[in-house]
Amino acid sequence: MPYRRLPNTDSARLRAMQKALVIAEKIPPYQLAYNISTYQELKYFFPEFKQTTDIQKESLERQAEKNKKHIEYLRKARLFISHFIQVLNFSIIRGELKLETRNLFNLEEYDKKLPRLNTENDIIKWGERIIAGEEKRLFTGQSPVTNPSIARVKVHYEDFLRIHKNQKYLQESHNKALIKISVLRDNADRIILTLWNEIENTYNDLDAEEKRVKCASYGVVYVYRKHEKLSFSNLKLDNM
Repeated sequence: MPYRRLPNTDSARLRAMQKALVIAEKIPPYQLAYNISTYQELKYFFPEFKQTTDIQKESLERQAEKNKKHIEYLRKARLFISHFIQVLNFSIIRGELKLETRNLFNLEEYDKKLPRLNTENDIIKWGERIIAGEEKRLFTGQSPVTNPSIARVKVHYEDFLRIHKNQKYLQESHNKALIKISVLRDNADRIILTLWNEIENTYNDLDAEEKRVKCASYGVVYVYRKHEKLSFSNLKLDNM
């Protein structure tokens, strides 16, 4: 005997609610196999649940789509920031710039090592520092660091910042949708349970097979257990 299986994914929840609403579009509410009060609740709840799942799905897809570009812009920004600091250090080693020049960039005066540039926050922090530091230095009339110039560093840094902010926005949208869905999901499960119970109660006087057919037309899902599927297959083979 097949058993009823309530939806356990958001896609299945949407299908269950939509199928019951589609039936409601074809016949008057008083002829439905479920209560008018349930129909009213379903009618107003379904669009909100669908919109929230759509937003969550779209933000996740857009994150994945832009992630490749995000990684490339991060790599370029890291490369140009790193090269600028290396050239600055070489200029100090050659005596073209004074040791205290490093102070303008928030670098330790006697430290020739590159700062850590492993994370996105590192890139944001050091990009901002070297751009501000070089602008202060140029304001005093000193010759610019070249290969790369700060202008080229700035282009790649700002490209990275722009896509980074966009990714953060998409992540926030996705997280907000997830939180909202987790709340709405409980309501969806409650409505579907009530809906299916009412539909099955309406057709209780029919024989089991006919009842399942009627209920399934409203979106109620029935599944066979493993051994039942096997028996059903064997029955079909025997009748061939």
